[in-house]
Amino acid sequence: MVDVAQKVWNDEPVDVRMGYFNTIWQGDANALSLLSLAKAQSPAWTVNLTGTATLSVREVAKRFGELFGKSVQIEGKEAPDALLSNPYRSFVELGIPFIRDEELTEWVASWVSRGGESLGKPTHFESRDGRF
Repeated sequence: MVDVAQKVWNDEPVDVRMGYFNTIWQGDANALSLLSLAKAQSPAWTVNLTGTATLSVREVAKRFGELFGKSVQIEGKEAPDALLSNPYRSFVELGIPFIRDEELTEWVASWVSRGGESLGKPTHFESRDGRF
């Protein structure tokens, strides 16, 4: 989500070929990871941690444009598939993340617009070849 926000903030085109993504607030990811320690076993118990929705890159970019008061440059067309996680097992076993996607979007927009620090390591969300 930060990558999309930074592109919109910096007036860079947002590549929508991946089309969709999952996200989760780091605080929720940390909390759910700690809860998952109680499930440690051999063989390993595997689970995907992510938020409750599958988000559209295009729609999230548009929302950041609204929050920043900027026009959004879209590049490409959504592919018919995307690399996504199915969080159902984590919801059943660990619970639902607390922070909703709209709230996270607003937090990220505020952080980016204030010049929040970044390690400068993009997620490469737009990558379709599996190289991140």
